[in-house]
This record gives sequence, C-alpha cells and structure tokens, in this order.
Amino acid sequence: MNTETAAAASQNALGFGHFIAQADVVGKSLLVILILMSIASWAIIVIKGITLVSRKRRSESFLNFFWNASSLEAVEHEITTHGANDPFSHLTIHAIHSQAHHAKYGAAKLEEAGSSGDFVTRTIKKVLDEETTRLENGLAILATVGATAPFVGLFGTVWGVYHALVAIGMSGAGTLDKVAGPVGEALIMTGLGLAVAIPAVMGYNWLTRSNRVILSKLDAFAYELHTFVSMGQPLAAGGADNAPVQNVRPGPGARPRAA
Repeated sequence: MNTETAAAASQNALGFGHFIAQADVVGKSLLVILILMSIASWAIIVIKGITLVSRKRRSESFLNFFWNASSLEAVEHEITTHGANDPFSHLTIHAIHSQAHHAKYGAAKLEEAGSSGDFVTRTIKKVLDEETTRLENGLAILATVGATAPFVGLFGTVWGVYHALVAIGMSGAGTLDKVAGPVGEALIMTGLGLAVAIPAVMGYNWLTRSNRVILSKLDAFAYELHTFVSMGQPLAAGGADNAPVQNVRPGPGARPRAA
C-alpha cells in the first residue's frame, strides 16, 4: 500500500500542473499565447457557425417568397416590412432602390453616370463585395492561428529541450529527475500547439466552403435579379409583354415560381 501511495504521489508531482509551475517566463508566455489563440479560434467558429446556419435558413425563406411573388413591388414591401436579414434580401432591396433612384433623379452624380442598367449593375456589384467581406470576416484569424500555432508550440518544445540540456550540463548526468521537467514541458507545448491549430484549420475549411456555396448562389441570383429589375415588369406570367421575363431561368439555389 505504501508503494502504491508513493507511486501516486510521484505521478501527481509530475503532472501537468508541475510542468507549468516550473516553466519560466518564456514558457508561461507561450502557454498564454496558445490559450488566447484557442479561445479566439473557437469563438469565431461557434459564432460564425451559428450565424451561417441562421443566414442559410433566412435565405431559403426569402428565396421561396421571392420566386412566388407576383411583382417586385410585393418583394419590396415584404423586405420593407420585415427588414433585409439575409444576403439575398439585402441585394434585392438595394437593386430595387437603385433602379427607382436612377429613374427619379437620373445621373445627378458621377457615381450615377450611365444608363439605369449600368447603375443597377454597379450597385449589385457593390453589394456583392460587401456580402463577401461580411462572410469572410474573422477567417483571417483562423488561418493565422492554424498556420502559426504549431510553430508557437515548436518554439516551446525547443525551449524545453534547451532547459533539459542545461540541466544535464550543470549536473553532469542525464538522470530522469534532471530532464523530466524540461522534457515534459517541451512535449506539452508540442501537444498544445497541435490542439490549437487543428480545430482552427478544420473550422477555416468548413466556413470557407460554406461561404463559397452561398456566394455562388448569390452571384447566380444577382444575374436573375438584374434582369427583373431592368425590365421592371411583374414576375407572374401575364401576356406577350412579359415573355422575356418568363424565359429567364432561376440560378442555382433559387426556387422556381409556382405555376
């Protein structure tokens, strides 16, 4: 029983807390940096993940309403009433307002130069750039953490090995009690660096892929939206004058109108 107690006490003495306690300022600073990197990356993954799921649900709901609406006026009224809460409704309301603004005031400023179609095109391009920037916010941090965390851990590893060599040199013998602390610190830093980097890289790849899908659908929707706004006609089939609108094919991710 005394042997088991001594073994347990020895194991606790060489636990994670022991290695951290005997680390110097550099080792503790690297540990704090890795912890902050992990907190930042997980916060971004969770927040942007929840936002992504919510944005996808609202986008599907709006597209379903858009392709079943009878006119752009009905779409504008819906957005004005409930707000633009997704990329597709945000793009739609700006395109509608830009067409109405140019029709009412014309090219009063340099940014409004050209035809109504040109002005709508520039507005759509601007909104697409804004949505791209909004979707990519925070991804640079994930990429930075994923790329640098292993090297931060590697620096801690090198620092721990250096301490082990110093201990061996000062004692003249490479006994376990002399090198266990520095080597344990080195291995812990290596593991922490990988534990921080792997979730950041996986989160970055997941969010990048999801954003690419949304932007692809938004770009296809922008083409159809420009056609409808430029024509300024009801979306529902009504006669010969509406034939060009009927021939427009919805882009990927867009839900076709009900017959």
